[in-house]
Amino acid sequence: MENQILPKQKFCYILRLYPQYFHSDGWTDEAKDTVGRHFNYLKKYTEDGTLILAGRTVNEPMSAEYFGIAILETVSKEEAQSIMDNDPAVTGKIMYAKLYDFSLALMRK
Repeated sequence: MENQILPKQKFCYILRLYPQYFHSDGWTDEAKDTVGRHFNYLKKYTEDGTLILAGRTVNEPMSAEYFGIAILETVSKEEAQSIMDNDPAVTGKIMYAKLYDFSLALMRK
């Protein structure tokens, strides 16, 4: 059987802070370290071409309305789900996330 290259699909996951992190006084050193690991985790996927972009809304104080987003290009939904589920911000219970199929309509050059 020939090796077939599977077409990549796009997904995004939306991250939201747990309420105890809406205000700066809820952030422990451990929580800050976890977010640093989260950043480096996403950076690794940017470098290998899996992560198209990541960012967050910038509002202080944060609330349930605000969010972060990671847009991925993977060969399967399961791969995208695994990336989201293993994000240190999710495993560290700083943020919770939900995965969506995503269609990239426009992107600047």
